[in-house]
Amino acid sequence: MESVISCRNLTHYYGKRLIYQNLSFEVPQGRILGLLGKNGTGKTTTINILSGFLQPHSGECRILGQTIGRMDPLTRRRIGLLIEGHVQYQFMTIEQIERFYSSFYPAWRREAYYELMSRLAVAPHQRISRMSCGQRSQVALGLILAQDPEVLVLDDFSLGLDPGYRRLFVDYLREYAKAENKTVFLTSHIIQDMERLIDDCIILDYGRILIQTPVDTLLGSIRRYTAAVSEGFRLPDTEEGRFYHPSVIRNRFETFSMLPQAEAEAALHQAGIGELQVERVNLEDAFIGLTGKY
Repeated sequence: MESVISCRNLTHYYGKRLIYQNLSFEVPQGRILGLLGKNGTGKTTTINILSGFLQPHSGECRILGQTIGRMDPLTRRRIGLLIEGHVQYQFMTIEQIERFYSSFYPAWRREAYYELMSRLAVAPHQRISRMSCGQRSQVALGLILAQDPEVLVLDDFSLGLDPGYRRLFVDYLREYAKAENKTVFLTSHIIQDMERLIDDCIILDYGRILIQTPVDTLLGSIRRYTAAVSEGFRLPDTEEGRFYHPSVIRNRFETFSMLPQAEAEAALHQAGIGELQVERVNLEDAFIGLTGKY
């Protein structure tokens, strides 16, 4: 499957602080990829590099076959960007801003914009300055969808929305992207939303990619293991990549593993851990298990 976004060996610093080193990933056409990570792991940095607002210390990113820093205007028009902290013409109404933007895009799809506004129950005459932060972000996204881009790069796309609007919007975005064969690269701090939306995930740890896999593959393999342990129990030494963040809280042992269940149970029994409880987890619990609670 052809890759629409391809990044190779990205390394970036802020001053002397390393954000990540030799980061590489690809997003195939028609896939929705979510970038997950704790604060400070480089999610917004990656978005800014993909947007062309930031030049990495080293490495290269290509979208639609062109290097981002040397992309021609016609190719850039095929990419839709939603950046955290975006600025709009807030003195305009919903209707006015649609007419203003439509003059810049020959393939403008007015119906895509108004369909999203209708689902969000926003009136055409409503002034943007009187909207909530979440509503304003969705106006920006509606304008992006009306541009009919082939690639969408979205930073914190559900920022400021309440749970009901988030669910509505997540379902709409997935339906739109799949029906139109769009390629989407996005971030969000709300991982429950990502589980409903994305096909693939990259989980960033500090300085590196921890996991890069389809979501179904991750959730089909990772499990949480818990067991009651005695007072003074000492955590066993575990090989990196076999068990993640083993801990004991109030005489309760917990760890996560992507090993086959029988292999994981045998290793934990050998380490002196008795009767185990094993459970599958959702994406949020998998993220916490892989990156640590703190």
